[in-house]
Amino acid sequence: MSRLKELRKLKGYTQLKMQHLTGIDQSDYSKIENGKRYYTFEQCKRIAIALDTSMDYLAELTDIKTPYPRNKNKQ
Repeated sequence: MSRLKELRKLKGYTQLKMQHLTGIDQSDYSKIENGKRYYTFEQCKRIAIALDTSMDYLAELTDIKTPYPRNKNKQ
């Protein structure tokens, strides 16, 4: 989950800001970020959108931070 924390800090976001952007409770988000809890598919999607990255990057399946072109109707 180091990528998650790194991206959040690069954006200048706090965990509380992430709560507002994703709807994930700050304490749950902290657990996700510190590897004490896994996120669901839907949570991963919301985090990727909030941090302007791809779910693949968060899952460490790629080293490219830039998100794929998004479908405007499916966010």
